[in-house]
Amino acid sequence: MTTPSHAPSLHHASLYINRELSQLDFNFRVLAQAQDPAVPLLERLRFLCISCTNLDEFFEIRGGSVRHAQELGLPAAADGLAPATLLSRIHDRAAELVQAQYQCFYDELRPALAKEGIRLLQREQWTPEQSDWLRTHFRNEIMPVLSPLALDPAHPFPKILNKSLNVVVLLEGRDAFGREGHLAIVRAPRSLPRIIRLPDADGDGDACHDFVFLSSVLSAFVSELFPGMTVKGAHQFRVTRNSELIVDEDDVDNLALALRDELLGRGYLRAVRLEIDERCPPEIVRILLDNFELTENAVYRINGPVNLNRVVQVCDMVQRPDLRFRAFQPRMLREMDAMFDSIRQGDVLLHHPFDAFTPVLELIRQAAEDPSVLAIKQTLYRTGKDSPIVEQLVQAARNGKDVTVVVELRARFDEEANLGLADRLQDAGVQVVYGVVGYKTHAKMLLIVRREGELLRRYVHLGTGNYHSGTARAYTDFSLMTADPDIGNDVHLLFQQLSGLAAPLKLERLLQSPFTLHSGVLERIAREAAHAHAGKPARIIAKMNALNEPAVIRALYAASQAGVQIDLIVRGACALRPGIAGVSDNIRVRSVVGRFLEHHRVWWFGNDGTPDLFCSSADWLERNLLRRVETAFPILDPACARRVHREGLLNYLDDNQNAWELQADGRYAKCTPDEGKTPFSAQLSLLDDLYA
Repeated sequence: MTTPSHAPSLHHASLYINRELSQLDFNFRVLAQAQDPAVPLLERLRFLCISCTNLDEFFEIRGGSVRHAQELGLPAAADGLAPATLLSRIHDRAAELVQAQYQCFYDELRPALAKEGIRLLQREQWTPEQSDWLRTHFRNEIMPVLSPLALDPAHPFPKILNKSLNVVVLLEGRDAFGREGHLAIVRAPRSLPRIIRLPDADGDGDACHDFVFLSSVLSAFVSELFPGMTVKGAHQFRVTRNSELIVDEDDVDNLALALRDELLGRGYLRAVRLEIDERCPPEIVRILLDNFELTENAVYRINGPVNLNRVVQVCDMVQRPDLRFRAFQPRMLREMDAMFDSIRQGDVLLHHPFDAFTPVLELIRQAAEDPSVLAIKQTLYRTGKDSPIVEQLVQAARNGKDVTVVVELRARFDEEANLGLADRLQDAGVQVVYGVVGYKTHAKMLLIVRREGELLRRYVHLGTGNYHSGTARAYTDFSLMTADPDIGNDVHLLFQQLSGLAAPLKLERLLQSPFTLHSGVLERIAREAAHAHAGKPARIIAKMNALNEPAVIRALYAASQAGVQIDLIVRGACALRPGIAGVSDNIRVRSVVGRFLEHHRVWWFGNDGTPDLFCSSADWLERNLLRRVETAFPILDPACARRVHREGLLNYLDDNQNAWELQADGRYAKCTPDEGKTPFSAQLSLLDDLYA
């Protein structure tokens, strides 16, 4: 196929969607789950809160980066949007999202919950008895831990913690020292629960399903903090701060110590967003903006609680299985008593959460106890609290195994937890490595060296997701356990490179960033284009969380122009623009958002009938392909490869219930069954066998 003469240059800004705006649009798809009456009610409430939490994280990371780029005068990205223009568009789009979130809560979820006897009460709905109980609760449980602070020359504006609940109070009158009261700040300590359950008529709090927000209680009784003064107004607010830790790794002697120092100040970094009660007078909003050094396009006026995401606590406080997703038991691997025997007989593939994560935990446990195991090496990025994996690695070290763990201290929002587990491992005699300076170690690898007779055999686990028992129940991921000698040697070389000093290595099976993964993807895309030019069938199907790497996008455009049929399943941000005449006519992009967070990365290249199939820890993002340690591993066993292709790719292309298609204008359209077609959900189809 020849490229039309009118097709734009593949570098033209019009061919790229802005990553930040695309990420915001993902949260509209999450919110759509909360708006869907077919989703169980408490799960709808949870999806609403997820969209709110995602928006918080967006401002903490992406919003902060854009504001930083504006201040430094950095150039626009591939999409051509200057940082100042982008900040304005972010504000407008985020404001739309916030409005939709509160509309969903007040117009849909709150009334529906009330019909089920779960009431989230506003102040005007409190009965006299409830008001009396809340006043007593305020005096006994809340007021003793509050420290209101008047704003005057002797009381400068206080430090406000990231995402904390605060109330700005307008006062009238004179205090005991004759000072005129005008303005005060009341900060709610994080020790106070943000959702308060009211007791029923018999005083039984656990049986009652009436709840109030802490913010409502503070506003209602804040006058008790200022005796003799008149409260003219009380307005809740919340400030979001940049949470990206910056450590000059080339200029520190001890990364762990430097990170500990940075973590102490994370809650007070540069402000990026102000959420405030929409009734707050403009002059007070201006005072807050000035103190936080924010401009008008950083303020969001809220009609309701500024910390709406905290209502997720209700999901855990109400025991109503009928309002939740149907429970299921994941498949358990047979013959788990002898994991090494099972893996030696053939590759073991697990598809989480439909397959239990237990075999992975059991493999590590057996390795820790098996006297034939000599060494265990593992990467840890996120593990969760009280991880059984960490305990087994500690036990392995105590049992005399040589245990090496690469702990990524810079895993965002898990830095403190990872510092703690690194200390725990080191105290037990585990050799802990903090990865490579300048490159986050995001690869998911486990290597076990076992003596079997006269030889040493390597057993490997590779995954698309973290070694985290919790997310393994909520995220879709693939795990591969194998004793393949080539893969085992590749993983051995990677650990050697991470823990020691080694030049770039030649790997037999794995692709590795920052060395061969990026070029490996580009080469395989180009190979499909060459097949298309030669008149052969050419096809690419790839699933990932996000896509923005310009060279990969240009390669996909060129392949589309050559006639390659390309299907991309991209859950979140996608900078590629499909459906452009002469450029991306042959590219289709869809996003699937459902009960489980889509997390596996799977790439399939048709290769003229001898396909390449890889699973990976990496998205097709600049950071993953160029600035992280990542792996992509082939699925060599034919039966396992067919299963990954079917369950991880084709299944999602057939979805017409939870899928959204990206249009050329950058908007997403919800997929619906064609006339005569049966509704089909990829995730539900994988659950069907577990319900049977």
